[in-house]
Amino acid sequence: MPHIICLAKQVPDPETPAAQFKVDEAAKKVIPVPGIQPVPSQFDTIGVEAALRIKDDVADTIITIVSLGPDSNRDTIKHSLAMGADEGVHINDPAVNDSDHWATAETLAAAIKKLEPYDLIIAGRQAVDWDMGVVGTTIAEILDLPSVTIAKDVKMADGTVTVERVLLDGFETVEAPTPCVVTVSNELGEPRYPQLRQIMQAAKKEVKTWTIADLGIDTPQNRTTLEALFVPDTSIETEFIEGESAQEIGEKLAVRLNEEKLI
Repeated sequence: MPHIICLAKQVPDPETPAAQFKVDEAAKKVIPVPGIQPVPSQFDTIGVEAALRIKDDVADTIITIVSLGPDSNRDTIKHSLAMGADEGVHINDPAVNDSDHWATAETLAAAIKKLEPYDLIIAGRQAVDWDMGVVGTTIAEILDLPSVTIAKDVKMADGTVTVERVLLDGFETVEAPTPCVVTVSNELGEPRYPQLRQIMQAAKKEVKTWTIADLGIDTPQNRTTLEALFVPDTSIETEFIEGESAQEIGEKLAVRLNEEKLI
C-alpha cells in the first residue's frame, strides 16, 4: 500500500488588491486584510494533485497532508482532504509557527519520520509568499533522501519514481528510488477543485494535531534573520524627450541614457 506525504502551506491570498496589502515594518509581518482569508499555496495544491493522479492509478494509495502553522492552517489541510487526500497532520505550536525555512524543514522532517513508512514526499516547488523554494530539498538533506525538483509529471511503480522535470530549454525524465522527495511545478496542470460532496466528506476525515513535544525533538532554531520587511516603492517618473525630428529626439535620448549610465 503506497504512502505519499504531501506538504501544504497556507499563505496570504495572492489575489489581494495591492492597495489593501499592508506590512507592519516594526513587527516585520504582513498585516492580515479584514475579510480576505488566507489560502493554500498554489504549488502545494498542485503537489496534492500529483499525488492524487498516482492514487488514480493505484487505488490503495494513502495520501497524508502535513501542514505547519497556526489554527487557520487546518483549512488548508481540509481543502486538500476535500480534493481527495486521506488524512491530515497539523503541526501547531507557537514555538515554530513563525519558523524560517530551516526550522520549518527540521520540524516537518521530524513529523515525516513519525509517519513512517512512506514511499514519496511531495512539496510545491516553492511557496507563493516567500518564493524561496528550499524547504523540500532541505527536508531531503535532513532525511538523507534523493530529491527531484521542478516536476511536471510524477509516476510511481515498483519502488521507483519517474519524474519529468522542467528545464530552462526543455524537459528531462529522471528516475529515483523510493522513498524520495519531489517538488512539483505549475506545468503539471491545474489542481482539481473539490465539489460540495467531497467537502462534506472531508469534514469526517481525521486531522491529527501535533506539537513539538509530540514530535520528540528540541525546538528547532531559526538560522536566518529577517532584517526588514516593507512594501516596495513602485512610483514611476516619466521624462518626455522632445525634438524637431526623429533623429534629434534619438540623439537627445542617447545623451540622457548615457547620463544615467544606462548605455
